[in-house]
Amino acid sequence: MVNAQRIPIPFKVDGEVFHTFVKIFGNLDAARQSSHVCGPLVVLHGGPGMSHDSMLSLADLASTTAVVMYDQLGSGESSTLAGHPNGFITIDLFIRELENVLDTFGISKRFNLLGQSWGGSLAAEFVVRRKPGGLRSLVLANASASAELRNTAVADLQALLPEHVRIKMMKVMKKKGVDSRAFKAAMLPYHKLHTCRLEEWPEEVSYSISLLDEESGKVVLNAILDGEKLSAEWDIRDRIHFMRHVPTLLINGAYDFITDEVCGPYFWGIDKVKWIRFAKSSHMPHYEERELFMELVGRWLCEVDAVT
Repeated sequence: MVNAQRIPIPFKVDGEVFHTFVKIFGNLDAARQSSHVCGPLVVLHGGPGMSHDSMLSLADLASTTAVVMYDQLGSGESSTLAGHPNGFITIDLFIRELENVLDTFGISKRFNLLGQSWGGSLAAEFVVRRKPGGLRSLVLANASASAELRNTAVADLQALLPEHVRIKMMKVMKKKGVDSRAFKAAMLPYHKLHTCRLEEWPEEVSYSISLLDEESGKVVLNAILDGEKLSAEWDIRDRIHFMRHVPTLLINGAYDFITDEVCGPYFWGIDKVKWIRFAKSSHMPHYEERELFMELVGRWLCEVDAVT
């Protein structure tokens, strides 16, 4: 992995100063200024409540352009949101944080954006709400267009698990609850099939997911789920037409819980769109089929940037 610049940047909200932890891979000056290098790629990690570590494989793209990753507020090395009311922690807060990253590094007039999982939902909301003029292209990786569609897909996939696994999951859920470590352990067979199919998960992925057990991660997760109804009611299908002009690369895996039905509305609603379905992957093709993922995404970024 190439070396990274590690930069905490201030983010002021209603008089309070937070800090967003940013990593930059590659030559940002060249990506920002040179017409021979495609615009910087800004990466939005999943969760909410995880960290940029789950996306570190995308540093491979630093040979194509500069790659900017950061921990969203309340996760990783960025400022905690513990103690803030649910009404403070909204999708718009995270959009404002993204805008602050773009402005701080002077890339708001020319950049590409990749959102993975929840990061894809955030990226879509950013495009719909802000209509950013400097956005050259959008990559929606394993991103849901509807909580209802996603939850149905998850339920259908869980129903296909062996009976003894399903029985154990139900027993633990009733006794310990879905937030318990016991339930997460019971869910491991599901995650091995539909979250990451590698025999051994990369250390950075395991670390990032483990943050969901930490208090700061739970604060972000619960606040957004409560205030924005991200877990059950969030839906962007009737607003996709506001992003139909943005060249978009849509990605999911053959074993992904973001099934074709869950991400498909983006394909049907966006004018210039390409859909890649990774045959050997579930929810993390950027690790499960890493080399192919980087080849295809890197090619997309260069091709689209050259004509926009």
